[in-house]
Amino acid sequence: MNKQLRKRRKKYRSCIWLLAAALTFSSALPAMAAENGSGDAPGTSTSYTTGTAPVIGKVAINGESYFELKNVMMHPETDNNTVIFTVRVNNGGASDLLFVDYWVRIRTKDGSRISVHTLPQDKDKNRITAKSSQDINFYATVNSSTRLNDLTFDFIKWDFSQPGYERIIGSVAVPQDYTTVTAAGQSREVSMGGSPIKATIEKLWMTKNEKNYTPTVVLNLQNVGSRSVTLPDYQYLLRTADGLMYPLKAKGIKDLAINPQVDKDVELTGTVPVSVSTEGWQLVIVQKAEDLKLNLPIASFALPQVSEPDTVAVGKQYQFTNEDGIYTAQLNSLLRLPWEDQDILTADFTLSNQGQESLPIPDLTGYFMLDDAVKVEAKLIRTDQIIGLPAGASARFQFIGKMPYTYDFGKVKLVLQEKDSGDSNGEGTSESSGKTTDLLEFEHRTDLMNVPFHFIGESYKIDNIGRSTSYTVRVLDRYTGDTADTLVVQLEATNLEKRFTDVTRLISHFQTTDGTVYPATIANIKKKVSPNGKAILFLQAVVPKGLPTDGMHIMIGEAVTEDKLTPEDGKPDAYVNAAAFWLPKERSEVQDNLKEIDLTPFRLSISKVRTLLTQEGVTLKFNYELSKNLMVETNNEGRKIVLELKDDQNKIAFSREYDFKDFDGSGGDGQGSGSSDNSSGKLKLGSHDDFEVKEQDPDLIYLVEVMKNNYSLNVYDSFNGQKKLLATKKIRWFSTTD
Repeated sequence: MNKQLRKRRKKYRSCIWLLAAALTFSSALPAMAAENGSGDAPGTSTSYTTGTAPVIGKVAINGESYFELKNVMMHPETDNNTVIFTVRVNNGGASDLLFVDYWVRIRTKDGSRISVHTLPQDKDKNRITAKSSQDINFYATVNSSTRLNDLTFDFIKWDFSQPGYERIIGSVAVPQDYTTVTAAGQSREVSMGGSPIKATIEKLWMTKNEKNYTPTVVLNLQNVGSRSVTLPDYQYLLRTADGLMYPLKAKGIKDLAINPQVDKDVELTGTVPVSVSTEGWQLVIVQKAEDLKLNLPIASFALPQVSEPDTVAVGKQYQFTNEDGIYTAQLNSLLRLPWEDQDILTADFTLSNQGQESLPIPDLTGYFMLDDAVKVEAKLIRTDQIIGLPAGASARFQFIGKMPYTYDFGKVKLVLQEKDSGDSNGEGTSESSGKTTDLLEFEHRTDLMNVPFHFIGESYKIDNIGRSTSYTVRVLDRYTGDTADTLVVQLEATNLEKRFTDVTRLISHFQTTDGTVYPATIANIKKKVSPNGKAILFLQAVVPKGLPTDGMHIMIGEAVTEDKLTPEDGKPDAYVNAAAFWLPKERSEVQDNLKEIDLTPFRLSISKVRTLLTQEGVTLKFNYELSKNLMVETNNEGRKIVLELKDDQNKIAFSREYDFKDFDGSGGDGQGSGSSDNSSGKLKLGSHDDFEVKEQDPDLIYLVEVMKNNYSLNVYDSFNGQKKLLATKKIRWFSTTD
């Protein structure tokens, strides 16, 4: 009897333990999932786009229901790869199916297990009703050497009777021949905000110069859903067969809405070095997930063959004749550029004399014709310093017209004309008839009106006669203010002539990825630049505080007034010879010492820093050396050095400003030395000892307890009152630094 009682009690205790374990497990299940990397993504209001790559395989849930694995894609990041995939849950049963009872894991060929997360918009998808299906999208991060066909997807069911409480119900490996690249000429459907959009590559246009290809991809997007969709802020990339990625800029996509059963063409343009093979190019579309800190792949397309231009004449030579002889004309570029509240049409062409005798410059004029319907008057700009065309010589000219920036057109013609010289009136003089003769018509398409882009570190050369110059973007700095920031680009201009030359006045503006334009101001350099000498131009624009600079570029062009380059005291009314530069990352490093501080074209070193407390206040003393690169010209209007002393407890703080325009005072050769002249209170070129900064405040003597700790000496570069911290050093009160 006692033996049977003990058995019943033992069985009872076992049942109680199993029940407790089950209850504990059910409550701990989400935590276990998170520990295994299978938790949900952070919450967000963004709905990320998903594609429709083919189904790889199926896994049975029961006799009526099953999982499908599809849309498996991979996108390379800097240090790893992002994998995105979709699981379709098909419930063929008569009751609801709960996805919380299942999960999916990734493992690689070497057995590594990869963390998997649901996309934010799918994190609450769980109940799949009877006789229905549901797509759930996931993402994961793998190392950079992993390929798609290295992955196997394990579908599991939570099972309390199994070790680890999970049971694999099926696995799907990515086949060796699996690809998510849409073949040329084929369509790919993607889900934008829940609506199906059919994407197709319509055409690929290509132009080429000695440095770069300029591809233009025409992407057609057709809304095959039932409601309007606004195109998200995608990133478009050109991927080569070797895996190199080049950014493509989309035109006219800001707030682009596509109504049901309507299609829109998106033009994507970029530059690729001519050293890169054009075989096997692909268009890759990704979406930046800010909250996930990832770029999610959406679709990849094999690019079709390059479409042959019909009547585009850029780069081709044509001849025309007049009574003086035979001329050769070549259209180099035809661009549409932003200008205040208008746009500029600018055509750059070269006029050559390929004969054996000199020719005069013809009296040229012309106009633009938009879509064979709208005429835009053009003005001839003479930028080359030339009065005729000797045998074998050439000269460049530009035509400029202005139009509303909101006007769209598909085709443009430049009609080149010559003014009639007039007939004699019988009195030995001639009268102009005001008539013109058509010489040539150049036709161009808007999808090829691309401003040449230059990568970081590349130079843009303007090879005009008498003022050949190359331009290079050096650095990008942000100067912060209370309500706005100032972006400053240092643009290096190198004089390629054999004589001292004036720096050509430039027009510049910053442009964001959505097309927003911020005009830049440039202080003119009044001194001539020596042969092979350099000038540093500071391109400044006031922008909203914290404005991101990712994907931003800066455009420059030579300022013109009337029919020639703008003189020093002139007011520009347009610009020519435009080019764009991708901007480098902002400089953010701050020196932790006061040696060789970069204040281009100056350098500042501070040493022997010490402090003295008196009844009148605090005196800061130091030695300094200020030098200048004499081969570099700049204009530092509005620029100052700011020295700031601030104690660790923020109870003692003061600063002084020193204007750059005062630096060239004494010691102009940068080699002077000796005791500093504190009477001027200015920093000057050369080496100087015992420079003093006095802060008059009798109350500071009562803060002597504060001075037992450290203070910081900060050096700022300031433009128009907005500052950037360059260097800082912590110093103990009343001690002397090296």
